[in-house]
Amino acid sequence: MLTDIEIAQQAKMLPITEIAAELGITPEELEPYGHYKAKVTEQLFAKTADAPDGKLILVTAINPTPAGEGKTTVSVGLGEAMAKIGKKAVLALREPSLGPVFGIKGGAAGGGYAQVVPMEDINLHFTGDIHAMTAANNLLCALLDNHLQQGNELRIDTRRILFKRCMDMNDRALRNVLVGLGGRMNGIPREDGFQITVASEVMAILCLARDIADLKQRLGRIMVAYNMDGKPVYASDLHAEGAMTALLKDALKPNLVQTLEHTPVLIHGGPFANIAHGCNSIRATKLALKLGDYCITEAGFGSDLGAEKFFDIKCRYGGLRPSCVVLVATVRALKYNGGVEKSELTVPDVDALKRGIINLRTHIENMFKYHLPVVVAINRFQTDSDEELQFIADQCKKLGVETSMCEVFAKGGEGGKDLAQKVCDTIEMCGGNEQFAPLYPDECSIAKKVEIIAKEIYRADGVKFLPSAAKALAEIEELGYAHLPVCIAKTQYSLSDDPKQLGKPENFTITVRDVRLSAGAGFVVVLTGDIMTMPGLPKKPAAYNIDCDNEGNIKGLF
Repeated sequence: MLTDIEIAQQAKMLPITEIAAELGITPEELEPYGHYKAKVTEQLFAKTADAPDGKLILVTAINPTPAGEGKTTVSVGLGEAMAKIGKKAVLALREPSLGPVFGIKGGAAGGGYAQVVPMEDINLHFTGDIHAMTAANNLLCALLDNHLQQGNELRIDTRRILFKRCMDMNDRALRNVLVGLGGRMNGIPREDGFQITVASEVMAILCLARDIADLKQRLGRIMVAYNMDGKPVYASDLHAEGAMTALLKDALKPNLVQTLEHTPVLIHGGPFANIAHGCNSIRATKLALKLGDYCITEAGFGSDLGAEKFFDIKCRYGGLRPSCVVLVATVRALKYNGGVEKSELTVPDVDALKRGIINLRTHIENMFKYHLPVVVAINRFQTDSDEELQFIADQCKKLGVETSMCEVFAKGGEGGKDLAQKVCDTIEMCGGNEQFAPLYPDECSIAKKVEIIAKEIYRADGVKFLPSAAKALAEIEELGYAHLPVCIAKTQYSLSDDPKQLGKPENFTITVRDVRLSAGAGFVVVLTGDIMTMPGLPKKPAAYNIDCDNEGNIKGLF
C-alpha cells in the first residue's frame, strides 16, 4: 500500500496555468511560484467582484481522536466528486502549520487519493506566507523592545506587555522566556514568551482582512501593552503597521493549487481551531464563491470549535451565508468517545459505538441551531464493520439527516460521488440560507457570549471566570470592546474543557483562566482549561520519520 507522499509524488499534475484557465483566470492574474502553484493577483478580485456567488459548503467534524478524522481528506474528495457528477466546485482550505507536520497530527493536504498537490510544498514552506506572518509579528516585538531601549517615550509598563513573539513550530521551551539579558546594550530585561504562529493575532488578521487597506488598519489596532497610566498602547503608536504590511503584502494573496484529480484549490491562512479561529481566509473563500458554483471549505477540529468560530466570527465579518454543513464522523472516533482505548479502536465494538454515538448526535443538533441542513460523511476505514456503519446510518436517519459512506481516501472522487449528490440534493431541497444566523448578537456582553456558547454548544451548566480572567475581562470592556465576538480556546478532544471527558459530558462548568484582546483581528480570545497557545512535541514526533535523500527527495512525510 502506497503512503500519502508516494501517491502524491506519482501524481501527474497539470501546469497551474491550465488549472487557472479552467476558472477563467488569465496569466496576467497569476503570480506563478514554479510550475504547479501560484498566487492570484488583485486584478482577479476586481474582475470577479460582480460575479454571482456559488453555494457555500462547510466541512466540519465530531470530536476527534488524536490522529484526526480526515476532515481535509473528505473536503478534497468532495471537491473531486463534484466534478464527477458534473458540478463546478472550488476548494478553499487552510495552509498546514509546521507544528503538526513535525509533531503528531500530520499535515493538512488530505490523504490517500484525496490530496492537494504539490503535497510536500504545501506541508512545508509553500509560498512563504506563514514565514511572512512570523516575520511581521516579530518585527512588532523588535520595535517594541527597541522603543523600551531608546527611552520608552510611550511610558510602556514592562510588566503589562501583552504581545508575544512567535514561531511556526511546536516548542514548549519557549512558552515563557526572559529577554534583554546580558547588560545595557542588549535591551531591557523582561518576561516574554512565544506562541505558535498559527495562533498569533497576525495570522487571524490576515485571514479576516478584506484587502490591503483593511490589513494595515487591523495591524495598527493590535494592542501590544498598557502604559504606566493603565492606558492601551497599540502597534500604530509604535509606527509598526506600515512595515508589517510591507512584509505581508504578498502573503495577503491566496494561493492556487490543485487536487490529484485537478480540482482547483485556494489555500490561504492556517489558524488552529482549538487556540485560534480555525478558518482559512475570508478572501480565499469569497473568491472561491465567485469562481465556482460550489465553494467547499473546512473549519478545524470538531464543530464545537471550528464550525462555531466559522459561523460566529468568519461569517459575521465576511457576510457569508453557508448552504449546507458536511459533518465528518468515523467509527473509530465514536468508539473513542465511547471509552475505547486508542490501541483498540480497530476492533469491532458496537456497544462502544452505542455509547459514543451521543457525540455525533450532539454535533448534529448544534449545527441545527444555526438553521443549516446537515449531511453526515462517514469517513470509512478498512477496519469498520458493516454492523457498525449501519448503526451510525440508522441513528442519523432518526434525526432526519442523510449519511454517506465516504471512501475518498481509497478511491478519490469516485469514492465521494454519493456524498456529493446528497449534498447537492440537500441544498436544492432546503432552498435558501435565509434563516442562517450567528448564535449570539453583537450587543450582549463578552461574558454572556461565552455563556451562550458554553451552554448551547458545549452543553455546560455554566461558566466560571477565575479572578485574573474576570479582571482582564473588565478592562477589555472598559476599553469599549464588549461588542466583539469571542474566540474560545479549548481542547479539541471534548465538548468540555477537560480532554478526558468524552462523549457528551454532563454536570460540568467551563473554567476561563484568561481573557485577551485581539483588537486588530476583531475578537476577544477566551482561554479555558489547560489549553496552550504554544504546543509541545510528543514523545515520538513525526520528525523522526522524515528524511531527504541525496537527490533532494523527501521521505516519510506521511
